[in-house]
Amino acid sequence: MSSTEQADLLARTRAVLPSWLALYYDEPMEIERGEGRHVWDSAGNRYLDFFGGILTTMTAHALPEVTEAVSGQAGRILHTSTLYLNRPMVELAEEIAAVSGIPDAKVFLTTSGTEANDAALLLASSARRSNQILALRGSYHGRSFSTIAITGNRTWSPTSLSPFQTYYVHGGSRYRSPFAGLADAEFVDACVDDLREVLDQAGGDVAALIAEPIQGVGGFTHGPDGLLGAFAKELRERGILWISDEVQTGWGRTGEHFWGWQAHTSDATPDLVTFAKGIGNGLSVGGVIGRAEIMDGLRANSISTFGGSPVTSVGALANLRYLLANDLQGNAAKVGPVVLDGLRELDSPIIGDVRGKGLMIGVELVRPSTGTPGEPAPELASAVLEAARRRGLLVGKGGLYANVLRIAPPLSLTPQEAAEGLALLTASIEEVAAGLVSATSVEEEVVSP
Repeated sequence: MSSTEQADLLARTRAVLPSWLALYYDEPMEIERGEGRHVWDSAGNRYLDFFGGILTTMTAHALPEVTEAVSGQAGRILHTSTLYLNRPMVELAEEIAAVSGIPDAKVFLTTSGTEANDAALLLASSARRSNQILALRGSYHGRSFSTIAITGNRTWSPTSLSPFQTYYVHGGSRYRSPFAGLADAEFVDACVDDLREVLDQAGGDVAALIAEPIQGVGGFTHGPDGLLGAFAKELRERGILWISDEVQTGWGRTGEHFWGWQAHTSDATPDLVTFAKGIGNGLSVGGVIGRAEIMDGLRANSISTFGGSPVTSVGALANLRYLLANDLQGNAAKVGPVVLDGLRELDSPIIGDVRGKGLMIGVELVRPSTGTPGEPAPELASAVLEAARRRGLLVGKGGLYANVLRIAPPLSLTPQEAAEGLALLTASIEEVAAGLVSATSVEEEVVSP
């Protein structure tokens, strides 16, 4: 595609789609095809994909097992709805329940993570007969009216109107937390004390706490291992439910565990777990897992027109089976440190923090010489994205201040590709840092007597 054609597509995009739909890059790109861990744009440029369509391409682009399953099902029937028996939906739900870690589990399939979290909030608030919800500061749980109401990240919350009374607690981030200097155990104790104080002030029967084990849009921030387990103990004593939002952390992405919540407790499970993104490998599928007593608790009829579609179900099932058969969780644990440790070894004036687990890594960029934790530098994050693209690498960004690089390649990433991506990202960071230093030097020369 020529630059003229690209400009025309951009103009058409702006003309017909809402202005609040964000686009990456000064010159937005059209991704035309993908294979393995690589994608190609419409101009024929090849990129190593370190973002996977916002953590959605979990196994690989154009995975044959998925494309063949989808093609075969599409040739039989595309759609039926939940009003009819649906073998692919049942088979997918059975396998998800089996790997969920939730006792007596039932599964409700949706079309997205937003819808999954919306359903979990409905189940929890109905079970507790309460519209009071606890969430973490810096959280993001979707773009619907109900999930925006519990999102603790102001840049993704366009309205203050809400169906819930939401209380926000500490614990989602350490780097910019008032408890940042504390050791793990002390940090957990401080957050639990904060939780107790919030609950004492809330009054009434709080329905649930919803929490991401690692905050996705928040910039891959997280508290110490054990924090959510400590929260869960306090919640159980008060009858409050625990919802683990695994839309980004699920399916082994963290390497050390299949679910993010498993890093926090070994003697309890969440009451509800939500998922989406990676399970579909690009197909629109999400869902809620929960104990049968909660999942069966709604006092009205319901259906799902598109949730559990035969096409998405066979694709997701093929994807899940591939992930398990090839131990991609183990691969994330093995390959992730190549990137994470390599980034931690960088001595760059614009890196404030490097964090994450497995193949879910965040790099927080700051303006040099602004102390600790450092003044957020969203313009540097954008500059690194551009520099990485020029080198053939795609990464994401996020965080409250849009200053965090988000790295989340497909879980089949090879050691060689991990090393290549690290080298490309390192060169991009160094280029931006060097340009900043050069600009500062020129400015000092201009203003000097």
